[in-house]
Amino acid sequence: MPILSLTSTNDTINNDIIIAELEKTNCCSTPCKHIKTLKQEDSQIPTTPINFNKPKKTSLVSRNEDDNWVDISDKRLRNSRLGALYDGSRFKGVQKCGTSKYNVLVDIKHVDLKESKISGYLNIEGLTNECPQLTTFFEGEIIGPQYSFLTRKWQAQQYIDACHWGKFPSFEKYVHTFNDDDFTYDPLINDFIYMRWKEQFLVPDHRVSNIDGASFAGFYYICYQRSTNQIKGFYFYHNNQEW
Repeated sequence: MPILSLTSTNDTINNDIIIAELEKTNCCSTPCKHIKTLKQEDSQIPTTPINFNKPKKTSLVSRNEDDNWVDISDKRLRNSRLGALYDGSRFKGVQKCGTSKYNVLVDIKHVDLKESKISGYLNIEGLTNECPQLTTFFEGEIIGPQYSFLTRKWQAQQYIDACHWGKFPSFEKYVHTFNDDDFTYDPLINDFIYMRWKEQFLVPDHRVSNIDGASFAGFYYICYQRSTNQIKGFYFYHNNQEW
């Protein structure tokens, strides 16, 4: 299933994916009010007054030595987004395959920067007559300390990596160093985020492994640019002759 050109802005590149961020949604909920009522019955409750100790006031700037203290300095939540790549973000665009174009929608479901992982759903319209709306679940690797530019799987050899990564102009500066042992790309400080997206199964029936006219046996070389919130990618499958 060669993908893609999502809202393509460059007609000179074939079979590319350009995905523009669509929307961000905020969830809100109505607060609940809890009311507690104490009912007094004269026949059961003594009239002797009850004294309650006044609660001790504490603050971060004024505490006694015996006050309990919780150190949360090393328990803060890790950042889980890279620009518009975060749980719940959505991108839309176009897949181009030869002279054909298809609308594509990408829903990002989970981003894990600690593990350099990303996952979500990829939906494409009109690719096959059997499935007018084709949706697959994908998992991705974010290029960085844990995953290098060298794929080393899915029948993608080094020259395949160089050829596909080289389709991104931003990769030009790394062409001669990306396969060095001491080279590590840092996605947290760069405008361009490189990834590999691998479709795992069809949604909702994960048991379907083959569809006439579509393939998800390959994977995508992906580049996301934070400053423009656009994603571009190229599909690779060793039996596929098209970009």
